Formats: sequence, structure tokens, C-alpha cells
Amino acid sequence: MNLIALREAQMPYTNLNFALAKDFVFRMWCELALERQIAAPEDLSGACKYGSLFVGRVFGGSIEGHYAHQFNRIGGRIIDLSHDARDVGLMHNPYLHDPEYFAIPEYQARLLLCLPRAERWAEDFMREMRA
Repeated sequence: MNLIALREAQMPYTNLNFALAKDFVFRMWCELALERQIAAPEDLSGACKYGSLFVGRVFGGSIEGHYAHQFNRIGGRIIDLSHDARDVGLMHNPYLHDPEYFAIPEYQARLLLCLPRAERWAEDFMREMRA
């Protein structure tokens, strides 16, 4: 299964839809922290795997990144729910793309562990948007 390949969009990418998606993912990220019994997050720091998988399922495009961060590319444009997160802000160049990194089996396995939750979030978000 290629988790980073180009995907079809379920809804159009717009500034409004991005803002709604970002708010939704932050809410889910806070719920996950509560479930894990850890401190509530201040932002989407550490959520890039979930966020990029979610964006791929909702807005389409592909996933890019490197060992420290991943994001989406839709129609040549970088889309990153975590763009203003503290961890991304501290990176020298968060939008480098290292395609070989995504081929590492251990990394693919980590993405697969995040996939069911990211897909559930995408389904829940789409349901909320239709309501």
C-alpha cells in the first residue's frame, strides 16, 4: 500500500475548508492527548503524520517530507495543517522532500499505525461537513 501517493479529493481545497479541517484535527489531537493521558497540546506540534494522512484523504494530493516533518502537496502547492505549530517553526527547512525516507520499511510501518485513526478523522470530518 502506497500511503504517500497522489489521491483524489473528497472535497475541494479552499481557505475556508483548510481552516475547518485544521480546527477539526486540532480538536482530535486534543482528544488523543486526553486518551493517552498526556498534557493537552497547545498546537499541532507532533501531529504531522496524522495531519498529512488526514489531508490526503480529504483534499487529495500527495504526502511529502523528511525525517522530521511531513506535509501535503496539492496541485504543486504545499499544504500543511501544522504550518504554524511550534515544532515546525523551529525547523530550519521544514519543507524539504526526501522521497527515499518514505521508502524505509520502519517508517512505512509507523505511518500504517497512524492510518486507521487518520481515516476515521477524515470520515468524521466529512460527516460533520455534510451535516
